[in-house]
Amino acid sequence: MATQRIQKGSFAIDKILYDFIENEALPLANVSSDEFWAGFEQIVKDLTPKNKALLAYRDELQAKIDNWHENNSYELGAYKAFLTEIGYLEPEVADFAITTDNVDDEIATIAGPQLVVPVRNARYALNAGNARWGSLYDALYGFDVIDEENGAEKGKDYNPVRGAKVIAFAKNFLDETYPLMTGSHADATGYAITDGQLSVQVGNTTTTLKNTKQLQGYNGSPDNPSEIILKNNGLHTIIQIDREHLIGKDDKAGVKDVILEAAVTTIQDLEDSVAAVDAEEKVEGYRNWLGLMKGDLSETLEKANKIITRTLNADRTFTDLNGDTKTLHGRSVLLLRNVGHLMTNPAILVDGEEIFEGIMDGVISPMLSTIDIMGKNTLRNSRTGSMYIVKPKMHGSEEVAFAVELFDRSEQLLRLPKNSIKIGIMDEEKRTSANLKNCIEKAKNRTIFINTGFMDRTGDEIHTAMKAGAFVPKGEIKSEKWFTAYENRNVMIGLKAGLRGKAQIGKGMWPKPDELADMYRTKIEHPQAGASCAWVPSPSGATIHAIHYHKCSVAERQAALQSAQVPSIDDLLTIPLATDTNWSDAEKQKELENNCQGILGYVVRWVDLGVGCSKVPDINNIGLMEDRATLRISSQHIANWLAHGIVSEDEVWTVLKRMAKVVDSQNAHDPAYRPMSADFDNNIAFNAAADLIFQGAVQPAGYTEPILHKARLKLKGYQGD
Repeated sequence: MATQRIQKGSFAIDKILYDFIENEALPLANVSSDEFWAGFEQIVKDLTPKNKALLAYRDELQAKIDNWHENNSYELGAYKAFLTEIGYLEPEVADFAITTDNVDDEIATIAGPQLVVPVRNARYALNAGNARWGSLYDALYGFDVIDEENGAEKGKDYNPVRGAKVIAFAKNFLDETYPLMTGSHADATGYAITDGQLSVQVGNTTTTLKNTKQLQGYNGSPDNPSEIILKNNGLHTIIQIDREHLIGKDDKAGVKDVILEAAVTTIQDLEDSVAAVDAEEKVEGYRNWLGLMKGDLSETLEKANKIITRTLNADRTFTDLNGDTKTLHGRSVLLLRNVGHLMTNPAILVDGEEIFEGIMDGVISPMLSTIDIMGKNTLRNSRTGSMYIVKPKMHGSEEVAFAVELFDRSEQLLRLPKNSIKIGIMDEEKRTSANLKNCIEKAKNRTIFINTGFMDRTGDEIHTAMKAGAFVPKGEIKSEKWFTAYENRNVMIGLKAGLRGKAQIGKGMWPKPDELADMYRTKIEHPQAGASCAWVPSPSGATIHAIHYHKCSVAERQAALQSAQVPSIDDLLTIPLATDTNWSDAEKQKELENNCQGILGYVVRWVDLGVGCSKVPDINNIGLMEDRATLRISSQHIANWLAHGIVSEDEVWTVLKRMAKVVDSQNAHDPAYRPMSADFDNNIAFNAAADLIFQGAVQPAGYTEPILHKARLKLKGYQGD
C-alpha cells in the first residue's frame, strides 16, 4: 500500500491525516495552518531526543535488573538496596498537595462508575457518552442480577414474571437508598410534591422521605409529577411516572422506570482498546473525538429492522423546590486516553523517521478539543474549560514530567489557557507504582486521575523480574502480597497528595460483561477501598455498579482513610515468585491452554479485523471484555515459565496450535474470519501471537504493541516510503 504524502517543512504527512487536519480540525482551532505545522514540527524536533533518551533509560535499568537477578538470589533487602543504587527507586519528594483547578465536578467530587471505550468505534463512543443516565429496569431485566428461576426467563417477548422481580428489586433499592418515614415504595400508590416535600401515598396514610434533603425537584406538575428527582451520595435517581405506559399502567403508583445516574465519566480510548497503526486508523479515532467535542457525532445503525441515528443526548432539566429550572448534565464527562511514550506511527515522517505517536496525540488531540475548551460548542463536555488526557504506561517521574512538558508546549502552540490540559496518570508500571508520590508531584498542577490496572501492572511485574525466577500461576498473582500493597498504596498516596475533592482515584475493569450478578456481589469493594471511580464494561454495567456508590459513600471512606498509614513499599517490592514449582503436567497444561487461548482469541481480531476491544470467549466460552493488557499479562507469564524451564518451547507450540483450532471454532460463525489453523506457517495473526510469547522476554517492558503493529501493517500491505 503506497502512501501519498504532503510535505510541510521536514514533515512528510500522510494525506489522509493532512486533509483531516486542514479541512476539519484547523478551522475550529486558534492557530493558522502555517503556524500549526511549523510549531508542531518544532515540538517534535525538541522533544524527540528526550523521548528517545527516556526509552533508552528504561532499557538501561532493565538490563541492570536482569543482570542482578542472574547473579543474585532474590532477597528483599538486597533487592531494594540495589534498586535504590541504580536510581530505579527515587528519593521521595516532600509532602505536597495537588493544586489542579478548573476541574468538573464529575471528576473532582462525584464518585461513580467509569466506562472505557474505543474511540474508533462511533457507536460505542456515543453509547458511552449517553450512559450518564441508565434505566435500572432495563439493566436488571437484561442481565443476570435477576435470576431466571420460577418462570423468570428473559425470552424474546416481555415476561411479566421477570418484570415483577425487576420492579421488586428496584423498589427495594429505593427503600434502602431513599427510605420513607413509614411504609415502602413498593406499597406506594401515588407521588406528589406538597409544600416542598415529597408526598407519598401508602395505603391510607401519606408519608415522606426520612431525609427530606434527598428531594431535588420534579418534572410535570407538583400534584401529578412525571418525574421525581432525588439525590444521594452525589448521584441522582429519577423516578419516572406514567400510568399510560406498558409498565406504569400496572404499577400501583404508575412508576414506569427508575433512572440512575450511572457512567459519570468515560475514557474514550486511543490506546489499549483500539487497533490504530497508521493514518487511516488514527484519523477514525481523531474524527470521532472531534465529533464528540463539537457535539455532532452521529452513527446510523439498524436495530429491530429499523434505521436509527444515534447522537449525543441533550442535558436534562427539572423544576427545583423553589420553582426554578435546573439543569443536569446529560452526558458522561469524557476523558481521552492518548498512547504512551513507546510507539512511533507512520502517519508522519520527520526527515524520513516515524514520529513518536505519543507526541502526535499530545499535539493533535488538544487541538481537536479546542472548541470545547473555549466553550464554543453547544453540548459542552467540560464546563470548566479543561481537557482530560489519560496518559498510560509511563515509567517513573521523569516520564510524567515529559508528558507535562509536552502539554505545556501544546497549550502554547494552540493558544490554550495554561494548565487547561489535565493529566490522568495510569499507575500500571512498576517504576511508577514504586515512585507514585514523585510522579504525581511532577504533575501537581494538572493531575485529575490516578488508577490501578491489574493486567498491565502484572505484565510489567513479570517482565521486570523475568530473570528472578518462576512466577506463581496467573490466577494466584492477585493473592500475593505485592498486589494488595499496590492497590492500597495507590489510594493512600493519592489521598496524601490531596486528590480528595480534586481528582479521581480509580480501580480496574470488571471483565465479564454478561456476568453482572457477580459484579454486583463483589465490585462494591472498589468504593469501599476509597476509589472514586471504577471501570465497567458496558452502560448496563455502569447502571448496576452505580448502586454501589449509593450503598457506600466514597467521600466518607476517603475522609476515614485520609490519616491512615501508606502501606510499606517493602510489600510492593515482594516479587510473587513460586516457592514450589513442582506443578503436575495437568496443572501446567491448563495454565498454558488458558493463556494461549486468550492470546490467540484477541490477537486474531486485532490483527485481521482491526478490532482493539471486544467480547472474546475464553477457553470456557465465557465472554471477556479484552484489550491489549490481556496479551501482556498472558504472554509475559508464558515467557517467564519458558525462561525457567517450567514448560518447553515444544509444549507451547503444541498448545498454541491446538488452541488456534479452538479459537477458529469459536469464530466459525463470522464470515470475515480467517481460520488460523488452515495455514499456521503463513497466518500473520497466529505468528504474531507466537512472537508475543517467544519474543516476550526481550520486548520493551513486555509491551505487545511493536509486534501487533508490525503484523497489522503487514496484513494491510504497508510498504513504507
